[in-house]
Amino acid sequence: METASAPQNIDEYIAGFPENVQELMKQLRTTINETAPGAKEKISWGMATFTMEGNLVHFAGHKKHIGLYPGAEAIEAFKEKLSAFKTSKGAIQLPLDKPMPLPLIAEIVSFNVKRRKV
Repeated sequence: METASAPQNIDEYIAGFPENVQELMKQLRTTINETAPGAKEKISWGMATFTMEGNLVHFAGHKKHIGLYPGAEAIEAFKEKLSAFKTSKGAIQLPLDKPMPLPLIAEIVSFNVKRRKV
């Protein structure tokens, strides 16, 4: 059962972070929405989630980074371009002290959109 303080939407989720992190998350959200028009927003697994015929991408705030979760296929497809970032099977760590790599994020989201439409 969710507690009353759990965010109900992405606006509430973003509002729960420090101002500098909020700004980075807003940039990320805008990039995702511009790249995947028609994607639905929700909170899933306690993260900002974008869906389009299934999960498209998630992001979550952490102490020193924002985690972007585009899935294992996207991580594999972009592994060379992601070499400057810490990654795991399905996650990318975007450091809070560096600019968001918005063009790369747009490419990754676009990759996932194309996979959904196959």
